[in-house]
Amino acid sequence: MRFVLLGNPDNRRVTLFQEALARQGEPPARVVSWLELAREGAEAALASLPDEPALLRIESCGEDFEVERALLLRGEAGARAVGAWTVPREEVLERADDRGRIFAPRQQHLGFVALLDELARALEARPWLRPLSAPRSIERLFDKRACAALFASKSVPIPRPFDSATDPDALRACMEAEETTRALVKLSCGSSASCLAIYDHAPGRGDWLFTSMEIDGDRLYNSLRPRRYRRPDAIDRLLRFLFAEGSHVEAYVPKGRSEGSFFDTRMLVVEGEVPFTVMRKSPHPITNLHLGGTRGTPEELEARVPPEVRRAAEESCRLVFESFDCLHVGVDVMFTADLEDHRVIEANAFGDLLPNLERDGLSVYEWQIRAARRRAHDGR
Repeated sequence: MRFVLLGNPDNRRVTLFQEALARQGEPPARVVSWLELAREGAEAALASLPDEPALLRIESCGEDFEVERALLLRGEAGARAVGAWTVPREEVLERADDRGRIFAPRQQHLGFVALLDELARALEARPWLRPLSAPRSIERLFDKRACAALFASKSVPIPRPFDSATDPDALRACMEAEETTRALVKLSCGSSASCLAIYDHAPGRGDWLFTSMEIDGDRLYNSLRPRRYRRPDAIDRLLRFLFAEGSHVEAYVPKGRSEGSFFDTRMLVVEGEVPFTVMRKSPHPITNLHLGGTRGTPEELEARVPPEVRRAAEESCRLVFESFDCLHVGVDVMFTADLEDHRVIEANAFGDLLPNLERDGLSVYEWQIRAARRRAHDGR
C-alpha cells in the first residue's frame, strides 16, 4: 500500500517525508499539490490517482503564496457572510507577495475549510484512499474555541476561557470581573503564534500588549521579533483586529522557567503514544522556535518537571488525541510556574515538523510511517 501526499511539492515537509520513506525502503509518495486542489477542485485533483489502496497523508498548505491566494479566492463568499475582513477577487489577484503581511486571515481560513469539506466528500467516494488524518478533524483542530470547549468537557486542564470578551472594552471588563490582570488573545484559526498577543491590564497603571504582530502604517505584519506596545490607540487597534477576525481569549497562566528562560513543550501523540517531546525555551513567554526560542534537552526537562507531573501531561495529550480521527496530533503543553501542574495550550493538526529528533533510531516521520503501516495492517 503506497502513500499519497497532499502538500506543497517544494516545501520541506514534503521533502523530509519523502526522505523518510526512502530510508524505510518505501517507494516515494505520489504528490497531489494543494494548488491543484484549490484551483481545479478535489475531484479533478484526485482523478489521476489509481483506484487501488493507498494511505493519504494531508500536509500543511502553508508557506506558499500562490496557495494562499487561491484560498483567499475560495474564502471570499464565506468571509462576506460572517462579516469578516473581505478582499474581493480583483484585489486578491493583483496582490503582490509581501512576506509576513497579515492579509484577511479569516477569509483565507474559510477558503481552507471549504477545500477540506470538498476533499472530505471526494474521499467518501474513494474508500480505497485512506486519510491518516480526516479532513473534518483537521478542520476542527484549527478552531481554538471549539477545541477549548471540547478539552474542558474531557477534564483536560486548559487556561480559563473568556468567552464574553468580544471587543477591547468587554475584555477589560471581563478581566476586572475575573480579578486577573493578564490575558492571552489569539486568532481562533491561527497557527505558529501568528496574531498572538498577551494583554496586561490593571486599573491605575499603564496597559501593554506583547505580540508577534507589527504595525507598519495601515498594514499589519507577523514579525519574527515579538514586541511590546504601550500606546492605548495601538493596543486597541490590534485588539479590535483580533476580535473582528475571530479570536480565542483566555486567562494568562505564568509558565515555568528553566535556567532563567520561560519554557513549554510540544508533545507529539502518534496512535495514542507520546514518543516525542520537545522542550521550547525563550526569554519571553512566546516560545515558538521561529520567534527566537531554543530547544531544551530531555535531561533538562526531566530535571525541572517532576515525573508525576510529566505523566499527567502525557495523559492529557492522549485524551486530546482521542478526540480526533488522526494518526498524530501535536499538543502544546505548559507547566505552571511552581512546576506542580500543567495546562494544554492548544492542539495542532500539522504539529509534527520536528527535524533532528529521533527515537529508537527513527525520525519523527519514520515513526509515523511505521505507525501508519501498522494501522493499515490492522484494517483501521
